[in-house]
Amino acid sequence: MNKFKAHQGYTYMFKENNLSLGLFFSIESYKGSIPEMNLDQQMKLARKAEEVGFASLFVRDVPLHDPTFGDVGQIYDPWVFLGYLAANTKQIALGTGSIVTTLRHPLHVAKAAASVDRISGNRLVLGIATGDRPIEFSAFSEDRGRRGQLFQESLHVMRQVWEEEFPEIHSTKISLQNGDLLPKPELEDIPVLVTGHSSQTPEWIALNSDGWFYYPRNLDLQARLINEWRTLTSEFKPFAQSLYIDLSDNPNEDPTPIHLGFRAGHKYLISFLNTLKGIGVNHVAFNLKYGHRPVEEVIQELGEEVLPYFPALSNN
Repeated sequence: MNKFKAHQGYTYMFKENNLSLGLFFSIESYKGSIPEMNLDQQMKLARKAEEVGFASLFVRDVPLHDPTFGDVGQIYDPWVFLGYLAANTKQIALGTGSIVTTLRHPLHVAKAAASVDRISGNRLVLGIATGDRPIEFSAFSEDRGRRGQLFQESLHVMRQVWEEEFPEIHSTKISLQNGDLLPKPELEDIPVLVTGHSSQTPEWIALNSDGWFYYPRNLDLQARLINEWRTLTSEFKPFAQSLYIDLSDNPNEDPTPIHLGFRAGHKYLISFLNTLKGIGVNHVAFNLKYGHRPVEEVIQELGEEVLPYFPALSNN
């Protein structure tokens, strides 16, 4: 029996042999690295996404602006942003794609995640990663070569302090005794998705996570990866991925490649998503950065033409 069957965010996004859809912040198209919309506009789009039936809204964790990388996500600190987002939505899952646990203290991440999960009504789906920008590790005086070890430690610590009262923990970053972390998640745990490989083996990810959040890949490669993933898990653990789309106003337009995705009309998009569903993908989070149409128009069309084939789920 799935331990998250009563978790609103997890059950809204994931069910075996099903595919649901989400959106990444910033929910806009923009040139360069820095989004342009203000917070009120973003919240209006978030409510619109929930209204038309998206299953999730994902925020990113980009500690520093690296001009060589090309995108800073939603700019705001993810935990502050998630708190505001929780207050502006009602049922949609709130995901992180992904919190860089190697650059944050595990107790801080555990407390922030538990707080957001409580405030939102059990809607947080916690994507975590090691981070991939060298300037960040030097800026935080952290050894990039230790990121795999730090990643493992962070997840183990979070799980322990979420579940246990007054745990005693002694590790690389922690010497905890005679103290406890509050609040605890209502379910004493939060669904955690490992992003990419995060310097871990697939076997470790399958054993220690609640799902795998991966990148867009060639369909044959993605199918092989998912097939391997299923052999490593004795119970259903979802496979999710991101996808950049530029939705054409011509519903019949064939695909043209863009960075980590494609431009196409909604008919091809539906066909492609059905293929992803067929190979075992359980959730796709769209990034609209490279779009050319007004984003509210795109959300409306996705809601009317695409989401009925891939509806958000329910724990009822």
